[in-house]
Amino acid sequence: MTEEEKEQFYVDFVKKNEADIKKFAFFRNYDDSKNFLTEHMHLVCEETANYMVLMCLNLEMEGKSALMEHVAHQSIVMQFILELAKQLEVDPRSCVSSFFSRIKLADKQYKEAFNDEYSAFKIRIQERAKVRLEKAMEEAEEEERQKRLGPGGLDPVEVMNQLPKVS
Repeated sequence: MTEEEKEQFYVDFVKKNEADIKKFAFFRNYDDSKNFLTEHMHLVCEETANYMVLMCLNLEMEGKSALMEHVAHQSIVMQFILELAKQLEVDPRSCVSSFFSRIKLADKQYKEAFNDEYSAFKIRIQERAKVRLEKAMEEAEEEERQKRLGPGGLDPVEVMNQLPKVS
């Protein structure tokens, strides 16, 4: 697939499955998540994982950190299922039950790896959201400055600030 085809596939996938992805993103326990994915196997894919990362980023940028943390957990669930499939060299859909059995049995090492990745993911989302917000603020300030430009390309605010102070 070309990059354009991949992008179009992603857009079509999200358009068709957005409601179900969001539903999965807000489940609170492993049993509900497992049952939902078992009934919606087509969601067990990279496109769902990618969309959930974007959901996390948008929630964090909106200041909804608690919600972002919840969606981040579900995002890591999906990423762990996909990673398990890569390690076993099988279709990710065949790893749904295996993942949930493993995580629920609380294999200590596996659970620690999951929690470490979850914590690191939340930090990456928070840092990326901060950078995006700063960039948006800079762009908004520049846009505002461009609107103020007068004749000759001078910014009246900058001109006023450069005038000598009167004592």
